[in-house]
Amino acid sequence: MKVFESIQEFQAWRRESGSNRIGFVPTMGALHVGHRALLERSVAEADHTVLSIYVNPTQFDNADDLNHYPNRLEQDLLLAQAAGVDVVLLPRYGEIYADEFRYVIDERQLSKTLCGRHREGHFTGVLTIVMKLLNIVRPHWAYFGEKDYQQFELIQGMARAFFLDVNIVPCATVREASGLALSSRNLRLDEASRRLAPRLVELLNSTASDELVTGQLTELGFDVDYIVTRDNRRFAAVRLGQGAEQIRLIDNVVLKQVTL
Repeated sequence: MKVFESIQEFQAWRRESGSNRIGFVPTMGALHVGHRALLERSVAEADHTVLSIYVNPTQFDNADDLNHYPNRLEQDLLLAQAAGVDVVLLPRYGEIYADEFRYVIDERQLSKTLCGRHREGHFTGVLTIVMKLLNIVRPHWAYFGEKDYQQFELIQGMARAFFLDVNIVPCATVREASGLALSSRNLRLDEASRRLAPRLVELLNSTASDELVTGQLTELGFDVDYIVTRDNRRFAAVRLGQGAEQIRLIDNVVLKQVTL
């Protein structure tokens, strides 16, 4: 497995790979079983699999959240190697944002709803870094988990709008036995929040209205940002914990029936 910190050195490898089919999984590290599922799918479908690990500061609306984001690079590299990854890209801020974030990708409709409504500038940071990484890696397929479904929709829309020669591939959410969607943020949940968190997906899958689910979650101790159903899919963002230690969790489920 090759590891590149230099974008230029990676691009030299990419040129040498020629017409080989490239699968790409962009991440911010703290890899878990959900990430491994994306990597294994890429390994199965592509000639070479590229993993990027980059904690992107421009998508954080909360400095504390950025400062506390888990850093487990050694474990991440071991997981990547076990999954069959060929290349890991660890870009530096100075190369990624040589323009000091002057040039950005800004979507003006979907990105202003749901998480975008509660996290100003978040999706501008996400779309900008993904556009940069797609241009660097030039993959045939890029794999994204459906847990971040709004993000997937925006990235897919961006690829279509700018005629990017890449297939944006959605991959099903990987869950713990409790039903809780796997997330790097789960590592920061305290014991009490860990026990409570699975109630989120349980209530999302109920036939109750969004308003009733919001009330039930609030009574249980969740701080609810939103519960919204559209196109037979229910989206949620909640917070668990106290004060500055609150952890934000997102999830979504496909509904067969809901009482509106």
